[in-house]
Amino acid sequence: MAGRQLASKWLKTETLLTDPEVAPYIPATKPYGGDNLDSMLTEYGMVVIKPIVGTGGNGVIRIQKNETGYLITHKRRSVHVNTLHSLLYVLNRLRLRRRYLIQQGIHLARIQGRPLDYRVKVVKERGKWGFRAMLGRLASPGLFVTNVCKGGVLLRCRHALRLSLPHINAVEKRNEMRHLTRQCISLLESRFPGIGELGFDYGVDTEGKIWILEVNTRPS
Repeated sequence: MAGRQLASKWLKTETLLTDPEVAPYIPATKPYGGDNLDSMLTEYGMVVIKPIVGTGGNGVIRIQKNETGYLITHKRRSVHVNTLHSLLYVLNRLRLRRRYLIQQGIHLARIQGRPLDYRVKVVKERGKWGFRAMLGRLASPGLFVTNVCKGGVLLRCRHALRLSLPHINAVEKRNEMRHLTRQCISLLESRFPGIGELGFDYGVDTEGKIWILEVNTRPS
């Protein structure tokens, strides 16, 4: 049973931020706007903007600040602009009037130069939550989004961890992901009674730190 749906990324992020143990796993997130974009690029150097309501990696745009301006990446295309004004002009043409949020960019661990993240799917059956899948998702060459519908390749979780971060303990990192998932389930179910299925998208950065990139109530 799929249970209750909750499309807004913003509401789910706000809920998870209420727990002091979970909050450090969440990238800095703000509503889309010129001032917020400027301040976050100054602080983090890279951000991702994504629709507040959206799935499948659609509409996701990455922006990187460098010495000469800003590099905007959308799908397989990148364009460089020199000024914040030019950046906002390009984004306003790309965003198609949807509401967006800005998320701190994470330098994800890679396999052969391709970024990957992790999908952890959990389902509630007969009153109990159980894990249904823990998989790495390796981006298609030339893309920064990892979604399977965009050509991403699925890998076993521990195998993906070992290939991308051979210096860390893959079993411990996988267990940390499972523990974090259980904490998040409790928070989300308390705030949104009736949910019966969740898909957690985790990033693991080049230092081995886990980040909660997104939570879906209708995971594919």
